[in-house]
Amino acid sequence: VCTSLPLDAAGTGCPLPPVPMQGGALPPEEELKATVLQLRETVLQQKETIGSQREAIRELTGKLSRCEGADGKSAAGAWKNEVGKGKDTMGDLPRDPAQVIDQLSRTMQTLKDRLESLEHQLRANVSYAALPGDLREMLQRRLGDLERQLLSKVAELEDEKSLLHNETSAHRQKTETALNALLERVSELEKGNSAFKSPDEFKVSLPLRTNYLYGKIKKTLPELYAFTVCLWLRSSASPGIGTPFSYAVPGQANEIVLIEWGNNPIELLINDKVAQLPLFISDGKWHHICITWTTRDGLWEAFQDGEKLGTGENLAPWHPIKPGGVLILGQEQDTVGGRFDATQAFVGEMSQFNIWDRVLRAEDIMNIANCSINMPGNIIPWVDNNVDVFGGATKWPVETCEERLLDL
Repeated sequence: VCTSLPLDAAGTGCPLPPVPMQGGALPPEEELKATVLQLRETVLQQKETIGSQREAIRELTGKLSRCEGADGKSAAGAWKNEVGKGKDTMGDLPRDPAQVIDQLSRTMQTLKDRLESLEHQLRANVSYAALPGDLREMLQRRLGDLERQLLSKVAELEDEKSLLHNETSAHRQKTETALNALLERVSELEKGNSAFKSPDEFKVSLPLRTNYLYGKIKKTLPELYAFTVCLWLRSSASPGIGTPFSYAVPGQANEIVLIEWGNNPIELLINDKVAQLPLFISDGKWHHICITWTTRDGLWEAFQDGEKLGTGENLAPWHPIKPGGVLILGQEQDTVGGRFDATQAFVGEMSQFNIWDRVLRAEDIMNIANCSINMPGNIIPWVDNNVDVFGGATKWPVETCEERLLDL
């Protein structure tokens, strides 16, 4: 069954009787039957030898068990081929019956207990493809293990897919909630426009430092040789309140800009020329701010809460303010009407943004600041239908002028 053995190698391997090549004197079946009969006679003659070689029997029995466990299938198939085709599968075993019997007499005692089972396998034509029971069980165990590993991996992937789906759903729900809140604020704003007691009693709220929250004045400026800009504002942003307003024209984005950026003092830019203003308005309280300028000698003045805090000259002298530009609340323009920088955005609230085409007297500015008079700008007045808001900026009813004074 396992290997060919020389005559002097008794006690090892597991030899089988020779089978003549196809075309021999006797049919393979008849020769096999004769060999079996001879084997039976040899077994009877070797009873005493069997008793004296029990140790060899045990050793060969163990080897034969291992051989059958690994090669039983091949052995059964080889025997089947021998019977059906008469092919010699015993390699170089001698074909002389006398030599065969002499060789088998030294090893046949190891086949006593298995001869009947081998004959039965030969008669029954055991299939070459039949697997030993223990090998079949081992393969079934391996297949079971692989199936369990596969199912476990599939379960893990399903869990990961479910987790990812949940996270995506949560993010989508959060985004939808934010959008719905913004839409509600816009709806409230649209409904609340008519709730202002008068067209100028509103404020613009810019609560976040972004590059998309801003207000826009619908009207534009004519050519100006002097102006006064006044507004109420409240901010506690740090560092710097940002840009309360900016006016840009084609070819000059910094035609008029009021800005407090980073740790710099608040600055007034006209035609990209700069003057630093002695204003301090980042304490979270309402403040009234007025700035005047004239092209003659570039003279400027700065007022806070009705009081003149500073003045200067040579700020873009003899330069007229160009017409037809865009006036933005809360953002600094790098191009006309756009390219905002979030770090320069205004954070807070503003109201009563008015522009005149002349330099107001100090007495008028004081009266506006202390709520003694209401004087709309003759170029840009603060009225609801002249101000649009974008990106989440909102309009709300503003505190009365007296309430703003109490906040100082």
